[in-house]
Amino acid sequence: MSEEPRVAIVTGAARGIGAATARRLAADGMAVAVVDIEEAATKETVDAIAGAGGRALGVGADVSDRAQVESAVERIAAELGAPTVLVNNAGVLRDNLLFKMTNADWDTVMGVHLRGAFLFSQAAQKHMVDRKWGRIVNLSSTSALGNRGQANYAAAKAGLQGFTKTLAIELGPFGVTVNAVAPGFIVTDMTAATAARMKVDFEDLQKHAAAEIPVRRPGRPEDVAHTISFLTSEGAGFVSGQVIYVAGGPRN
Repeated sequence: MSEEPRVAIVTGAARGIGAATARRLAADGMAVAVVDIEEAATKETVDAIAGAGGRALGVGADVSDRAQVESAVERIAAELGAPTVLVNNAGVLRDNLLFKMTNADWDTVMGVHLRGAFLFSQAAQKHMVDRKWGRIVNLSSTSALGNRGQANYAAAKAGLQGFTKTLAIELGPFGVTVNAVAPGFIVTDMTAATAARMKVDFEDLQKHAAAEIPVRRPGRPEDVAHTISFLTSEGAGFVSGQVIYVAGGPRN
């Protein structure tokens, strides 16, 4: 066990799964850097952590921009301490059928999901390797298995699984584990936006999703956060290179 509190970075942590994860890791005793595209957007999550007696820092950064990512990690190390836990959660949707998808739709999704995870992992791993201990968790999705209208998102989330397994091989000798969590249908602003795009009532979409899920309910951000809590714990040191589907039933 570390004598000093671990420092965690959670990207896309202003809301949804990221916010729930940041709060959970803070409850686990970690100091948490709450990263989002705009620093002002992190205030609610930071205040919630501080209100519960935790320690948090809000940081604004475009995860697809190398200079901003490196600056963010340097600031986090200076103000909170060396980060040895990283959750690459930041994500966006630009859904469309293949024949309608633009270059911008493709590049934006790849930039945030894949390039963002690459840049933050590259910047943070130095601190982990130096300390011979680290945890990286990448957010994949059941969409990695294929999903109509999400060629860009599915490709990015599948790419994160290969990225995860490769980093697990490279960083394992330095005491760093790397895993991916692949949520299924989770009730968030992002899935609400999907319902709006589909012109479907969000409550109806949740009921439809629940009927297809073996546990007969949609997921909540906290369901994913609990799994990430385990993967970033001291006790998960022999779990690496895995993709865990948090989807209420069997997946590949």
